Amino acid sequence: MILAGPFLTGYTQTINDWYDREIDAINEPYRPIPSGAISEGQVIAQIWFLLLGGLGIAYGLDAWAGHDVPTVLLLSIFGSFISYIYSAPPLKLKQNGWAGNYALGCSYISLPWWCGQAVFGELDRPVYFILPILYSIAGLGIAIVNDFKSVEGDRQLGLQSLPVAFGIDTAKWICAGSVTVTQLGVAAYLQSINETTYAAILMGLLLPQIYYQATLLIPDPVANDVK
Repeated sequence: MILAGPFLTGYTQTINDWYDREIDAINEPYRPIPSGAISEGQVIAQIWFLLLGGLGIAYGLDAWAGHDVPTVLLLSIFGSFISYIYSAPPLKLKQNGWAGNYALGCSYISLPWWCGQAVFGELDRPVYFILPILYSIAGLGIAIVNDFKSVEGDRQLGLQSLPVAFGIDTAKWICAGSVTVTQLGVAAYLQSINETTYAAILMGLLLPQIYYQATLLIPDPVANDVK
């Protein structure tokens, strides 16, 4: 949890905030970097501390688990690389709504899942790859929620987030659809491999999500983005 949370998610968020400082100056000027509350030197030091600390923890977990191949370290290096190209030019995946949001969904969902499975088990069954990749599509929808509050700055600086590319009304349906349809697909997949109980639990968990999509997301995603 410390590896995936404070260290590598922290690294991801800090490097994203650094490369987003011009956009944040438009959308959220009160944030630490555009407001001047934190200096450039402090940001760079934080990025390196979190990255190297995270990779050190990853190597320690491989040693603890007795891995011949440092699976957790390799996953962490891959995830850190995706984090960098998501935020930093010239690739800056977040310039494209589809690529950026899927990279975000994959990073937040698949990587910690694979990491946990590698530490406490083996990545030796297709289900360990199918489910995280499917849920990363749902993660794409979750990532769109964050784009609604940034529409104005993204538009001014030419970032093609999905709300900018398709408009807020279309993007909110893409957001809700990717989250809901993906989980319906996962429930169907679980049913197909005779995991009926898990399929039923997932359907039960999906109902409140649909309710809040209908009452918060669809009516006004900009005003209700935090909720």
